[in-house]
Amino acid sequence: MKRKKRAQVPIRLNILFFFVFLLFSALILRLGVVQIVYGEDYRREVERTQDEIVSTPVPRGKIYDRFGRVIVDNTPQKAITYTRSKTTQPEEILDIARKLAQYIDIPDAEKKVTERDMKDYWILTHPKEAKRKVSEQERKKLADQGLTQKEIDKKVYEWTLDRITKQDLAQISKAELEVIAIKHEMESGYALTPQTVKSKGVTDREYAVVSEHLSELPGVNTTVDWDRKYVYDNTFRSVLGSVTEEDEGVPRERLDYFLARDYSRNDRVGKSYLEMQYEEVLHGKKAKVKNVVDKSGNVISVEQVYPGERGKDLVLTIDAELQQKVEQIIQQEILATKRKGRSPLLDRAFVVMMNPKTGEVLAMAGKLLQDGKFVDFAIGNITSAYAMGSAVKGATVLTGFQTGVLHPPNTYIKDEPLYIKGTPVKKSWKTMGTINELTALKQSSNVYMFKTAIAIGGGVYRPHAPLRINPEAFTTIRHYFSQFGLGVKTGIDLPNELSGFQGQSTRGGFLLDLAIGQYDMYTPMQLAQYVSTIANGGYRMKPQLVKEIREPSADGKKLGRIMKRFEPVVLNRIDMKTEYIKRVQEGFRRVMQEPGGTAYSYFASASYKPAGKTGTAEAFYDGPIQSRRNDPTYNLTLVGYAPYNDPEVSFAVVVPWATQGESDGINDRIGRRILDAYFELKMKRTAAQPDEATGTVQP
Repeated sequence: MKRKKRAQVPIRLNILFFFVFLLFSALILRLGVVQIVYGEDYRREVERTQDEIVSTPVPRGKIYDRFGRVIVDNTPQKAITYTRSKTTQPEEILDIARKLAQYIDIPDAEKKVTERDMKDYWILTHPKEAKRKVSEQERKKLADQGLTQKEIDKKVYEWTLDRITKQDLAQISKAELEVIAIKHEMESGYALTPQTVKSKGVTDREYAVVSEHLSELPGVNTTVDWDRKYVYDNTFRSVLGSVTEEDEGVPRERLDYFLARDYSRNDRVGKSYLEMQYEEVLHGKKAKVKNVVDKSGNVISVEQVYPGERGKDLVLTIDAELQQKVEQIIQQEILATKRKGRSPLLDRAFVVMMNPKTGEVLAMAGKLLQDGKFVDFAIGNITSAYAMGSAVKGATVLTGFQTGVLHPPNTYIKDEPLYIKGTPVKKSWKTMGTINELTALKQSSNVYMFKTAIAIGGGVYRPHAPLRINPEAFTTIRHYFSQFGLGVKTGIDLPNELSGFQGQSTRGGFLLDLAIGQYDMYTPMQLAQYVSTIANGGYRMKPQLVKEIREPSADGKKLGRIMKRFEPVVLNRIDMKTEYIKRVQEGFRRVMQEPGGTAYSYFASASYKPAGKTGTAEAFYDGPIQSRRNDPTYNLTLVGYAPYNDPEVSFAVVVPWATQGESDGINDRIGRRILDAYFELKMKRTAAQPDEATGTVQP
């Protein structure tokens, strides 16, 4: 019995050893399969050593008016994109372009294709003919020069391009031009960066068909792009600016600037005015995508690193409703004048309305009549300059006070025709007799200003004798004018602002012209800043178009959190006594509120108690009609504010190239109507409650 038990032990051990043997055999077999059969695949997986981080654009920030109305928005649109790898060859791109051309239509493809694009395509599609463009003997000569193969290939390619004839290119069909246009878009930009092949006008059918065939179109994708939408169409359009199209990309002259800030070459950026000025705010944070590639540059997988964030929003100081009304008034008044057959050269007018206490621009309008249609020229308020006439006489009187040649109150000067040797008679529109500064402003006396300027220049007027003045008087007057913003940049938050133009001669007669606004030229925005400085008691405020920068809201419907609020900026306090400024304010009040004032007939019935100054400057036509260049015309202007005792709105109206006697009053009519519009809107909004989401009063 004992022997049987001992015999059974080895059998159990043998069975155990057998099972262990089978397990080890299976493990060895599995390792062999992994090593031999799948080893190459796993080796390639291990060699995935490069992670390429790519940035993709996001929608730009929105632009709102001061009451939270959207002025500029983004419209989603279907798009077809292509992302090429680092190893993709031109032949592969051409093959994909041919397939893609079967599914999408490229309108005006021939206009998007350059001669170089056609030559590159011809070389790819006619390899044998292309090779014959450079002889073997020429290739051998290049090799004999000791050039590298890369240098030889480059030179041969250049020669081939130069030798492709028009007859060669004529072989390319119209259908092939569409392929070339697609190929051009696919090859633009960097590898691993999505390039837009088509975004405008992608039909539902094109989008669906391409989506169905993505498996046979490596690198192609269907996605959603955006386009800028200007809600009020042409209103304020020139100041809002514009954004480059996807085929424009980053402007070449600013390429290095943008590339250093993580932009791609084909990114759309603001290229003018507000869109450009606040590009870094509106552009947003680009989405980050990680392309995992192997050593050959082929994309293995794509992972989202950061979803991106839409650009920040701008809230402007502009009142969109007031802006529209002002633009409509300008157009109506110009057309009314034209319909009467008056002022054939008059084709534009400008209006700036602002809060004189803060510098916030409430409306900035400009209209230009071209070929019977009005185009927006609001930007002309800072990019064009004109002689402004008597509207600047407030600055002349204040300069007289400050230099000591006038002594408020009541410095009396005789208004009479001035006969200066070698100069046409210089006089006011009527002879006023002995008057003080208040009457000089109220009735717009030229002679009062002439004699003030003569005194500043240390001159003495003698009838029919030459007028000798100290040329430094030009510098003196311009110095004090600049304190109001006349002849210097206003500081508005827009690029390309003009500082105006100064007359070059220092002859005595021109000093007199300077004193009545008929020598130097100023912009409408400078005129608005000037009258605002008088209205608020002597503080030159920086004009501001942007009120706030806000975070994009989650739902895109309400305004987001305030990131930055732009506070009023005082550029300077004019170097004059308060009593001087009050004296000019009283003169401006009399212009509009007392009989005999040059604007009384237009503003006498206004309940909002305005103050201001009219202006008429003799000028010469400098517009688009070449045959009429240098024809004598008149610039009609008006500045003002209301109410006179507590100003909440100031304005400047400029109507260049009018015909005297035929278009008189257009400046005053525009001024009265825009002030009426402002106060009517204010009355309508008085009962409105503050909006909880925006913190502003909704219209």
